[in-house]
Amino acid sequence: RWVFSPEEAKIALDVPFAPESADTIAQRIGKSPEETAAILDRMTRSEQLMCFNIGGVPMYCLPVYYPGFHDCQQFRKDKTVEQLTEYARLFNEYFPSLLKTAGSFGPSLTRVVPVSTAVEAELRVHRLDDVRRMVEEAKSIHLMECVCRKEKALLGQGCNHSLEVCMMLSNQENIYTKWPHGRDVSAQEAMDAIIQAEKEGLVHTTYNADDSSSTFLCACCPCCSIFLSAVVKHKAPHIVTRSNFEARIDGELCSTCGTCADERCPMKAIIFVEEDHYRVQPERCIGCGVCISTCPTGAIQMVRRSESDQESIPASVQEWAAQRAGQRWSK
Repeated sequence: RWVFSPEEAKIALDVPFAPESADTIAQRIGKSPEETAAILDRMTRSEQLMCFNIGGVPMYCLPVYYPGFHDCQQFRKDKTVEQLTEYARLFNEYFPSLLKTAGSFGPSLTRVVPVSTAVEAELRVHRLDDVRRMVEEAKSIHLMECVCRKEKALLGQGCNHSLEVCMMLSNQENIYTKWPHGRDVSAQEAMDAIIQAEKEGLVHTTYNADDSSSTFLCACCPCCSIFLSAVVKHKAPHIVTRSNFEARIDGELCSTCGTCADERCPMKAIIFVEEDHYRVQPERCIGCGVCISTCPTGAIQMVRRSESDQESIPASVQEWAAQRAGQRWSK
């Protein structure tokens, strides 16, 4: 009710999850293409629908709630601060129930991407394990503020991490030109934001499907992130999955400064052992690599997990959705 009026909800129910033109949707709702396009554009500006510019043609879709149109609500310009705060309160009240359902079956919604310097020596790195490759292969990059930190700030629970560090990536050109929030940036601007996020110890997460037509790359902190809090606080196993790498510490090189354990690791996966050095607990490590860049002696490296310990990546969003639907109905 907060997001849609009854009239808007009726229109939204006739907009598919896969992008369609206004002409096609007009046939379904019984209005002229011109009137339909005006309605869809207005709902896009109100962050109720998404619009992708595909081949020069506006294509509209109703995204799923989460991750989806929930992530756009804090960018609405037709709501007051008081209304946005109320929405943040409502979402946080609903959040545990959402995790109980969406996080109880796989494949996971999202996955961790190692930091940009973590796996440089690897020759067999999957695209979703290489943040630089994701940026270099993108033809459209749209930089946005972090909705999780915006919501938490409204509730008086925010942090001091950078806001403009999350982005959308696509292998199609000019696809995000009709988005009412964020801005299109170059690959270099995107890498600057990624490097800033890594300096702050933020964790890269993305969609858990090998689909480069349109995906997101978030920079998550354990204090505000929906994804990380789902793992750390709520024990929802299928909200975010770890990368195919894990951190290892060379005990002979470790200076026991404790920075990795005390300041960097979001999962508290690094512990001090009796042999006078730190050790990574592989069962807790999510393979983000944020511990590496601040190690003064270079004692930490990212190593590939064994084949049996890696989680496969669905080949497409369609395959991912089909697998999740099967898992959900089997429960």
